[in-house]
Formats: sequence, C-alpha cells, structure tokens
Amino acid sequence: MRVHTRFTDRHGGVSRPPFATFNLALHVGDDPDAVARNRQSLSSRLDALPFVWMEQVHGDTVRIVKKRAPATLAACDAIVTDCPNLVLAVMVADCIPLLLYDEKRGVVAAVHAGRNGVFLDIAGKTVAKMAETFGCDPADIKARLGPSIHACCYEVGPEIARIARKNFPEAYVNGRYLDLPGMTAWQLERAGLSKKQIDRSPRCTCCDGDYFSYRREGTTGRFAGLVWQTER
Repeated sequence: MRVHTRFTDRHGGVSRPPFATFNLALHVGDDPDAVARNRQSLSSRLDALPFVWMEQVHGDTVRIVKKRAPATLAACDAIVTDCPNLVLAVMVADCIPLLLYDEKRGVVAAVHAGRNGVFLDIAGKTVAKMAETFGCDPADIKARLGPSIHACCYEVGPEIARIARKNFPEAYVNGRYLDLPGMTAWQLERAGLSKKQIDRSPRCTCCDGDYFSYRREGTTGRFAGLVWQTER
C-alpha cells in the first residue's frame, strides 16, 4: 500500500467572507452549496475517491471505518481504517489535524486534537486502537501534525493552565501559554513512537493568514487534514 497525506489551506474555493474561500465545514454557518462545491473540488483533485468526515465533538472517541461507512461519522474525534481508496478527513481551525499511518499493516488514521482531545490523550488512544484492532506496532506508526495554533498564540485561563501544569511536562506550559503540538508529540512518544517518526508543521494557524483560525477570527471556516492509501 502507498500512503498519501495532505493538508488543505483556505485558498481556492467559492465560500464568501468570513469563510473565504475554501471552507470545508458544514457546521460553521457557511452556505451549504458553497461547502458542497468546495468538497467536490477537493474530491476531484483526489481522483474522486470517497471521503469519510467526522462530526467532531472535542472528545476522545475513536471509531473504526469500514468500506461502506457513511460519509460522516457521528460524535467522534478520530477515525481509523485499513481500507484502501478511502480518504479520512479531519477539519480544524487552530486544533491539530493529526494524521497517523502504518505502511506495514496498511492502516491510517485521522485525529482531531483540540485542547480537550489533547487533555484526554486522544493521540495515545488512537495509537492504542490501531494496535488493538489491526495489530500495529507503534514503532512502525508515523505521525504528521499539520498546521495548528502554537504556543506563541495559545493563551488560556488560569484554571486550564493549572490543569496543564499538573498533567504535562513544564516544557509545554509557559505561564498561561500552552504548546499543544508539543504535548501531542510527547503523548505520541509515550505511546511508543520515536521522535523521528513524528513530523510537526512549523506553521501557526493564528499567525499565518493562509489558514483559518478560530482564535484570530471567531466566525471562520475549517481546513482539513487528509490521509488515505492506494494499492500503488
């Protein structure tokens, strides 16, 4: 199997402000017809492969995707499959679009790692689900953390900062600023991945206008992280 990964940005679609222009989410108040056109455009770039989206709820539910899965899975924040030619999608606008894949076993996963998901260790739980369901060895799993909000911009309230200091190494909590990508990478290492298996985007969505950012804009669109596998 050959694994493919991609992160979209906010450019090249038909959505109007404040969702300009390549918004892929139906739940943010955008015109559904514009979202459908954006999704169709994205699908056409990927040989019209079927997509599986998530109704993301900032939890830690991990679902297994079968070949005849619905286009949107309800109430989950991570999806895993061993099916070829099926694109798994995670939508974000500051949260971490985490893509996991094991080329030896032919297993891929898309994970929505927001603050709540990171606090619930959704990254580690997804690695565990891949091992439990498909026999994946964490030593064979690779991870890509796409563009997301970084410690430079992610300030939280004192209670959230206190919880973070209690549960994460101090390197990832600077006063009231949290390093969510760093926390996620630390959880992946704790789950059995090595540093060299983890690729982290240097781009902060709140700083970088090429991406939607809820922290910067409030009402805005969502871009996507995508992972899929083909037989060649």
